[in-house]
Amino acid sequence: MATRTRFVLLMHPKEFKREKANTGRITHLCLANSEIIVDASLEENVILRERLADPTYHSALLYPGEAACDLSAEQPLPAALTARPLQLFILDATWSAARKMLRLSPVLQALPRLMFRATAPSRYRIKQQPQDGCLSTLESVHELLLVLARRGLDHYALPTQLLTAFARMQDFQMECAANPELGGYRRAPYKETGARKELVGQSARRRRYLRVD
Repeated sequence: MATRTRFVLLMHPKEFKREKANTGRITHLCLANSEIIVDASLEENVILRERLADPTYHSALLYPGEAACDLSAEQPLPAALTARPLQLFILDATWSAARKMLRLSPVLQALPRLMFRATAPSRYRIKQQPQDGCLSTLESVHELLLVLARRGLDHYALPTQLLTAFARMQDFQMECAANPELGGYRRAPYKETGARKELVGQSARRRRYLRVD
């Protein structure tokens, strides 16, 4: 799928090497104007420096917080966002690793930040998000393209493509986990999201009980 926006996925090496459900890679395969940079320490990364120096695009970091421009807000957009196509840098890692990557990179800290308000909760069935409102990289890009299209900054030509690929990946993972002939893949089939949340809550309550005693 072609996009006006260039997406640069800054992938942590652990995400690249260990994750069976790598939604950053799926996202990259769906978007023609995207690339992946694999590096835990981005400060001296030559490719990142080259992308930041490209005058064709207005560069920004997708990262929530008070300092970020909320694209979902019904307010006029800053002139810088409309003058040139966007080049959005997205940290593709666990939340803790992403925070560390940002903390160790003054180059990324200096970028203007963008955020959005999701239109739906996470559709992740095989992973437990750390808290409500957290999304996978693929879901974040989907939500971002929705709001970019609504604000006239891009054209989201195939709005079902990313989510369809996401669902197919999860179906495949769940089929593998449920197959007894693939014993080395996983110890047991995946539980539904609600059941996993209840187990996490029970575990947390047990830990609190043990600390009290």
